[in-house]
Amino acid sequence: MLGECVEGPSSIVIFMFLTKVKSTIKKYNMLRERDSILVGFSGGPDSVTLLRVLCEIKEEYSLCIHIAHLDHKFRGDESKADRRFCEDLAKDLGIGITCEEIDVPKIAAEKGISSEEAARIERYDFFKRTAEKRGIKKLAVGHNRDDQAETVLMRVLRGAGTLGLGGISPVKNIPSLTIIRPLIEMSRKEIEKFVGENSLEFRHDPSNDDVFFTRNRIRGELIPYLEKNFNSNVKEVLANMAENLRAENEFLEKFSNRKLRGLSRVKKKEILLDIKKLKRQPEAVRKRILRAALREYKGDLRRFTYQHWKEIEKLIDERPGNSIVDLPGGINIIKNKATLTLTSQPGNVRGIV
Repeated sequence: MLGECVEGPSSIVIFMFLTKVKSTIKKYNMLRERDSILVGFSGGPDSVTLLRVLCEIKEEYSLCIHIAHLDHKFRGDESKADRRFCEDLAKDLGIGITCEEIDVPKIAAEKGISSEEAARIERYDFFKRTAEKRGIKKLAVGHNRDDQAETVLMRVLRGAGTLGLGGISPVKNIPSLTIIRPLIEMSRKEIEKFVGENSLEFRHDPSNDDVFFTRNRIRGELIPYLEKNFNSNVKEVLANMAENLRAENEFLEKFSNRKLRGLSRVKKKEILLDIKKLKRQPEAVRKRILRAALREYKGDLRRFTYQHWKEIEKLIDERPGNSIVDLPGGINIIKNKATLTLTSQPGNVRGIV
């Protein structure tokens, strides 16, 4: 095992790294004894590190680990080589692996979305399918503190609110699956050092260097500029800010969910909200109540934009009865005399998730 090293600088680095990751796991209650874990595995340094750490603590938690690798078909023969690397490593470690390939560039073109968004959607759909098939309830992915800082900056540039500026959640519950991120408090430099000290092999994805992608420009150009000219510790500052905002948002989300139950009812697969009770709520709470209702109805808030929320606010405060706002995912919000009704657009079959 990685921890069984001869004492020296290398063993100290490894011990401190593992100690810090285990502290994160305990802080966010990521693991319980006898958990089954699906590891989202690209073969890159982050996912290799994540897998090695989970193997290191496997006996301590009595974990059952399975690997999931998706070939997005972005890079031809290189992607196939990534898959072989992942399969060989799984075999060496004695861990089961599920691999699949999906033509993400084709899907992105058909749906008219970016390749980044299409890859994320298809990747997590694959993870959910694999987890459900194997009866696994937790998915571990390799996001780190640098990813957190980059995500916060991306969302600042897109005009996100406090919910978005909370960044990447260390633990996130989605339908049928809990996503955990044990490396979320580790910097990329710490991970690189861990990889080097253990002589771990990994695959390099050249697309991570392509400044065509927004995240890569933020990583390679904007953050270095901010570090040089404004704050050398900017990544830690952004990560700390995200943690503080997440704590506040978690409280507001729980509070708003309780309020939702007090001013809504379900009728014939529709959600009806009492307008008077809704308008009595502070603006920040009102928006979160609407988010909770839409999430309950639709299952997620993909493709919802700031403009959609402004249209809903105008519907509540300004527009007459029988007015309608069309929303992504085939949803209508209809304003009646006393209620807002979340319902499906004609031709869309939908019910409460």
